[in-house]
Amino acid sequence: MVTALHMGWRHVLFANWPVDSNLLNAHLPSTLTVDTYDGDAWLSVVPFTNVDVRPTWTPEGWGLPLPELNLRTYVTHDGHSGVYFFSLDAQGILSVVGARLFHHLPYYYARCSLTEADGDIRFQSRRLHPGARPVHFAATYGPSSPELDVQSDSLEAFLTERYRYYTEAQDGSLRYAAIDHEPWPLYEADPAIETNTLFEANGFAHPETESVHYYSPGVTTTASPNRRV
Repeated sequence: MVTALHMGWRHVLFANWPVDSNLLNAHLPSTLTVDTYDGDAWLSVVPFTNVDVRPTWTPEGWGLPLPELNLRTYVTHDGHSGVYFFSLDAQGILSVVGARLFHHLPYYYARCSLTEADGDIRFQSRRLHPGARPVHFAATYGPSSPELDVQSDSLEAFLTERYRYYTEAQDGSLRYAAIDHEPWPLYEADPAIETNTLFEANGFAHPETESVHYYSPGVTTTASPNRRV
């Protein structure tokens, strides 16, 4: 049974590159429109750990930890803004299978780890999914500023405050889920990204533009069941 999910997103890095929106159109369902900020579309690499992932009707603490890594962009459909995921790499085999079958998300099995040391977060991921393009990502990150005062019309809000994701099912139908959480507490970040092959694995050249980075200690979220638009 597909049900709403409780999740705790922790130690989140938003690593964002501005790109030409035309580069994204061929990679998106035709029913979605690329969302832009000051004329730029964006590709974002987002590593974090998912804690206590569980159906909302189960008791607190019964969920599974699930470190994951995703590549995403920002879209609209009939006036509703949201996120579109090109790929999601995650540690748990059962979670990956379930997300593919019941939520129509492009999850891939990977060996992921997130550790904390001396105030920094160390994240590593290597894709092990049979038949999939290889992905290797390694970075160290953390906050590098006081907490930001995020305004609703700012770039920070554009890249983080998204309350819907869209995905395409195997039959070609567009689907979505609603995401509910408090506003992200955000800090500037200056990550050391040692390895990142997510762009190439998803058919993009690595952007040559200057990236912007934000860190969040996290939010607690609820995701609705995945529905046909």
